[in-house]
Amino acid sequence: MLKFFLNSKTQSYLRNLENEFGESSNAIRVELNRFEDAGLLTSSLSGNKKMYMANTKHPLYNDIHNIILKFVGFDQILDKVTSQVGDLKAAYITGKFAIGLDSQVIDLILVGDKLDRNYIVTLVEKAEKLTMRKIRFLILTMEEAFVHFKDIPHLLIWKKDDVGDTNNVN
Repeated sequence: MLKFFLNSKTQSYLRNLENEFGESSNAIRVELNRFEDAGLLTSSLSGNKKMYMANTKHPLYNDIHNIILKFVGFDQILDKVTSQVGDLKAAYITGKFAIGLDSQVIDLILVGDKLDRNYIVTLVEKAEKLTMRKIRFLILTMEEAFVHFKDIPHLLIWKKDDVGDTNNVN
């Protein structure tokens, strides 16, 4: 359930999951019910669709979320790329991972001023080896990030303590 536990804001419904996974709706329904019965997922009605989302209040949510971050390799990216690159304000994931889908490419957006691009390239290459995934990165200022994130899904993975969150633009 990478889809739900990577980004807590992700919601989906049965038919959408059926298309994404190429499985029968019955098999997916059984698994969704198991996760909901265990309290790991919650659901709500939106019109005639039953929308599922991660239950962030479940005692195991943070543990599952952290395991998924490690599985995907985001912890390696954070360790390698967010240290000593300049005035980094925040790091975001976009693309497939931002909507909870697995991918061999990680789209990373670094927000900050006067970031050392050459050093970032070196760190990204190291992180690619550790994660066994390709990493595409983009460097933006805070102002550019507000504009860039306006219409695309994004997942905050790291933020300097004194910085606002561009998630407010969703």
